[in-house]
Amino acid sequence: MKKLILFFLFVCTNPLFSQKVTDTISSQKLNEDRQIFIGLPPSYDKNPGQKYPILLLLDGDFLFDPFQGALSYGYYWDDLPEVIVVGISQNKNNERETDCTVDETTGLPSEKGESFFEFIGMELIPYIQKKYRTAPFKLIAGLDTTAAFSNFYLYKDNPVFDAYISMSPELPTGMEEQIPERLAAIEKPIFYYHSSADGDLKKMRKRIQALDELAKKITKPTLNYKFDDFKGASHYSLVLNSIPSALYQIFSVYQPISTTEFQEKIAILPSGYVDYLVKKYDLLEKTFSLKLTIRLNDFKAIEAAILKNKAYAEFDQLAQLARKNYPKSMLADYEMAQLYEKTGDTKKAIKTYQSAFQKEEIGDLTKDMMLERADELKGQLKNKKGEVIEETPPTDTPAETPPTDTPKEEKKPE
Repeated sequence: MKKLILFFLFVCTNPLFSQKVTDTISSQKLNEDRQIFIGLPPSYDKNPGQKYPILLLLDGDFLFDPFQGALSYGYYWDDLPEVIVVGISQNKNNERETDCTVDETTGLPSEKGESFFEFIGMELIPYIQKKYRTAPFKLIAGLDTTAAFSNFYLYKDNPVFDAYISMSPELPTGMEEQIPERLAAIEKPIFYYHSSADGDLKKMRKRIQALDELAKKITKPTLNYKFDDFKGASHYSLVLNSIPSALYQIFSVYQPISTTEFQEKIAILPSGYVDYLVKKYDLLEKTFSLKLTIRLNDFKAIEAAILKNKAYAEFDQLAQLARKNYPKSMLADYEMAQLYEKTGDTKKAIKTYQSAFQKEEIGDLTKDMMLERADELKGQLKNKKGEVIEETPPTDTPAETPPTDTPKEEKKPE
């Protein structure tokens, strides 16, 4: 646990990552000014056309930095997408208690709690959407009192938030039954994460487990549900376990193709490997409004699946996708050359490898590699047929500026 805390301290203080900015919003609903914290993605200024999901943090005073740390780590390894983090200050004068006022009989927000509920949906979210480039996808997170309060947005027919991170929620009357009912009834896609620990407060833990027992029975494709019950953690330390688990669960589709995904979902397919890749990135755009260039490593994974299953005809489709994503690189020609090589059209394979030589290098695909493959195939033809393939050797072009669409090199800890 000590190492985990040190990790977050390191990431949060690392100057390479985006910094926290303090802002103030005047609220007519609350009849007061409320301080908020904003964390913009590292690429926000560099990519003026990009829009980003919103992560709203209740208890922003102490949840902002650990969330920002986990996200920054995920950004670095390209495992998590960049998001706009918004934290609400609720702990200077214990505002969290009055902000989350609930009627003991109905179990619904009352008095200032009702005003705070409206402040978030009718004032804060529109303010952030107007001031920053935001995508439609929105997440909300909180701890105990504020975690339970965040669940009230599920009571709407069309919830404001798409994803919920509810850490050890202190559930109001009836909520352990009502949340599963709402998760089953809501038609739009919903991501729901909640957590507890064996060292959590007993009065909370039993009801959280009851909620899980009901929720895990729900089977619908539009619900992404996860419950964590951490061993050896307390009510407060479970937060540092919950944050990365929740983020990696919600944004699992964003992550590059892993060994597990390859073995359990791709390699076992009878066909349609390129279609799988297209659908993966289409889902990213549809769910999170993130239009990304397909990662080179994901191309390599699909290439491996094609070779493993001898579905060589799919190299044509993969080459078309490569040409669309990396038009200046040799990737598309390389994929076509593999098609010709594996289907026995050696002469076309040689010409296509030589054509790839004229294009820009990408990843581990180099000009030397293309010439070596062409020469190797020439030798095979010569030995097989006693003939030599006469080709005009390609002329290397002067050094050019590295292509801007070449993916970044894999980062390794220094």
